[in-house]
Amino acid sequence: MSAEGGTKAVVAALLANVGIAVMKFAAWALTGAASMLAEAVHSLADAGNQALLLVGGKRSQREATEEHPFGFGRERYIYAFIVAIVLFSLGGLFALYEAYHKWHEIHDGDGGGLLDSNFTWVPLVVLGAAIVMESLSFRTAIVEANKVRGDHGWIAFIRRAKAPELPVILLEDFAALVGLTVALVSVSLALLTQNEYFDVVGAATIGVLLVVVAITLAIEVKSLLIGEAASKESIARIRSAVEGTAGVSQIIHMKTLHIAPEELLVALKIGVERHVPAEESSAIIDAIEVNIREREPMATQIYVEPDIYRPDYVPAERSEPPSASSH
Repeated sequence: MSAEGGTKAVVAALLANVGIAVMKFAAWALTGAASMLAEAVHSLADAGNQALLLVGGKRSQREATEEHPFGFGRERYIYAFIVAIVLFSLGGLFALYEAYHKWHEIHDGDGGGLLDSNFTWVPLVVLGAAIVMESLSFRTAIVEANKVRGDHGWIAFIRRAKAPELPVILLEDFAALVGLTVALVSVSLALLTQNEYFDVVGAATIGVLLVVVAITLAIEVKSLLIGEAASKESIARIRSAVEGTAGVSQIIHMKTLHIAPEELLVALKIGVERHVPAEESSAIIDAIEVNIREREPMATQIYVEPDIYRPDYVPAERSEPPSASSH
């Protein structure tokens, strides 16, 4: 996945969320609507998250060092995981707290809420404008994602993507649009029925939505942090490149690992004929590296180990740990 497309979507979302957050905080200050405060903090958290993604992208471009010989590409995963934490705490949990706090205010008759304001129309205007701005940001994310997702559906794309930026922005923008719609409906119902409990329900719904999205995002990024293999398509290209190299009798085993969204580590053990001298084996390894990089440019780190070709070779099965019942 191209990092350029992800960066473009991040910048578009950042600019949209900064403007939206300012409008929402102004509307909350004028009306005291719980849904508006929940949405304002949500937009503020999203803007901070997009800034984190940009910082992670910048830091990941540092040159490899002796202490970090494979570079810093995984910093993009680290910052994406921090995004999930921020969305969960500052976005979801705060919205749930605000709903709880507002419910107590209404129950205790403290007033000072949406219905007591002289600007009850402001949230509707702000939410309408926010939906338009968020839709434009979401459209940018969709356009950039369509360039790289191929034939995969949206759920499959989010689950299989190795670069975290576009899946993060897609999930955040989707949650933002749903949250804005919930806020618009809840505020409208509160004004029409003169019942502020609808505002409380709206804030609570937004909180639950953000918590669910944050947990989903954390699960997906955690898998990337642990380390994921190359996609099936990439593995097929690498295998074809190796098997098409003269002198290679078989692939004994092959392992791949994403050390960054656009960088792959490939470890191979190949079979060569028994009579092949060391110099020729070295030439075969060099040819394998060239062929792999031609077929799969993401393969930046390639390690090949030659072994004697044995036609009857069967890889040893990994021994299973004893079951609990055997203790």
